[in-house]
Amino acid sequence: MSEENSSGQGPPATETRQGNGGRRKVGLVMLVLVVLGITAVGWFWYKSKIEVSTDDAFIQAHIHQVSARVPGHVVQVPLEDNQPVAAGDLLVTLDDADYRARVDNAAAQVEIARNETSGDYALINAAKAALQQADARRLQAHLDLSRGEALFAREVLPREKLEQLQTAQKVADGAAAEARENLARARTSVGADTTGGMEAWVARRIAELELARLNLSYTRIVAPVAGYVTRKAVEVGNNVQAGQALLTLVQLDDPWVVANYKESQLTHVEPGQKVTFTVDTYPGVNFNGWVESIMAGTGSAFALLPPENATGNYVKVVQRIPVKILIDRASDPQHLLRVGMSVVPTIYTGRSLGDIIGHLNPF
Repeated sequence: MSEENSSGQGPPATETRQGNGGRRKVGLVMLVLVVLGITAVGWFWYKSKIEVSTDDAFIQAHIHQVSARVPGHVVQVPLEDNQPVAAGDLLVTLDDADYRARVDNAAAQVEIARNETSGDYALINAAKAALQQADARRLQAHLDLSRGEALFAREVLPREKLEQLQTAQKVADGAAAEARENLARARTSVGADTTGGMEAWVARRIAELELARLNLSYTRIVAPVAGYVTRKAVEVGNNVQAGQALLTLVQLDDPWVVANYKESQLTHVEPGQKVTFTVDTYPGVNFNGWVESIMAGTGSAFALLPPENATGNYVKVVQRIPVKILIDRASDPQHLLRVGMSVVPTIYTGRSLGDIIGHLNPF
């Protein structure tokens, strides 16, 4: 009987211990899963409080429109679309024959003006000499008249001679006045009575020569900055006008990101905060940068037709504010980024857990 009882009670006890062990394992696994779930939820909640992200962001860079400064016939275009160029590289050459002829003509006009001015100076000098002679004769006539009057008073000189001396003195005065008028007329004819007037004609011709030389230099259109050639719209044989756009240069050495964040996302965003972002073209590649500035208004405020909220029914719409993000050059050494690429930036606000919990306190 005892053997049967012992053998009959053995299997149920073993099964009970195995069942309890299985339940413990399941409970332990469930506990671990719950802890991991709570940890993951807490981590993602914390990340949502310290990270600000958007998919409304794009790459931008300095774009330079290169245009002609003088009209002309295109004789050389030594470049192609998407070609990199350095600052000062030749982009387009215009036919300069006409402009060289204008320079030669302006240089000749300068020499003619200088020769004319020299002749005018000679006329003025001659008028000055004539005035000096007339003044000397006038002074001598006054002296002769004074002596004659003294002799006439002593009855040494006859009246007829005194009258001749008086006439001579009037003639000398008139000759001196005429010489003075001639000098004034000569100086006025060349503008010598005004400040720098005698050189005004030469200065004008020199300015025309400098302008002709400038226009000649404009026939060689060079790159204002280093960049990549895009939207080339000029070929050899084209006739271009002043101000006509020829091509576009894009600087990829210093691009930036413009991220349009919702206004509710910018509560804790400040200049200088770290940013990481990805682009659709290179999945898995992270680029770095930092917040440079926040625009002074929303995008809609600077639209061509801004909203007029003071009329009609009003429906509140969350606005977006552009944030300028500078890109760390070290994260893009090969200049992979291109203007207009879609970007997903994430700003790290650096908030502490205490600060986040403090803002959650309703009291």
